[in-house]
Amino acid sequence: MSVISTSRRELILLGTGTSHGVPIIGCHCAVCESTDPRNNRTRTGVAVQTGTGTFLIDTPPEMRIQLIRERIDVAHAVVYTHSHADHLFGLDDLRLFGYRLKQAIPLYCEEIVENQVRAAYSYAFAPFDPELHYGAIPQLELRRIGLEPFELLGVQVIPIRLIHGKLPVLGFRVGNVAFCTDVSFIPDESWPLLEGLDVLVIDALRDEPHATHFGIPQALEAIERVKPKRSYLTHVSHYLEYSETNARLPKGVELSYDGLRIPF
Repeated sequence: MSVISTSRRELILLGTGTSHGVPIIGCHCAVCESTDPRNNRTRTGVAVQTGTGTFLIDTPPEMRIQLIRERIDVAHAVVYTHSHADHLFGLDDLRLFGYRLKQAIPLYCEEIVENQVRAAYSYAFAPFDPELHYGAIPQLELRRIGLEPFELLGVQVIPIRLIHGKLPVLGFRVGNVAFCTDVSFIPDESWPLLEGLDVLVIDALRDEPHATHFGIPQALEAIERVKPKRSYLTHVSHYLEYSETNARLPKGVELSYDGLRIPF
């Protein structure tokens, strides 16, 4: 895999919002109309800069805007938590990276995600049409993963089983940072993978319970059990205003925001 070296090793939270994003279309609440940029939340995704290249966690719909904002010129691979629309439907913008790198972009995902990618982006896996110009469709290479750790761009990636409503999804640990979005339950076997963290990024949709996401109380219970040095809440809805919410969170716990950079 051709890569571009960088000196940084960090996770960049490209988006930290729920599936509707914030502001929500047609909503005029105080958070949706806030002038604080930290209340403006695009759909959830991450860029991981490893020192030898960049891989993405998920491809949210605003991925192009997010990468331009963070001045990330190329991504060499993607790992997927799951295939809901807010985590998948920026995938076609990988087209540019395959063209620039002159190679297929590997997508690391579970079987259920692979099947949904093939269905939603069937044109990317059809026999090549010689009348199409190069770069007209994304060049992708699906790589099946499970719960075994794997190496990517010089770092170990550890999948973490999470439950999103009734759907099994993945979180990921890179070094001493773990990213656990879209979670309503953490299975017993996953807790040991969260030990010894410097930073935990975890789902917290709102204050009230939700069928498929942690609310703040459930996220704080998980944080108390894991005891990371620092925690950030992600996949945040318009019910949580940035400054007001942070003022009532425990020490070491904050709402995340688009563009937050976390060294590892």
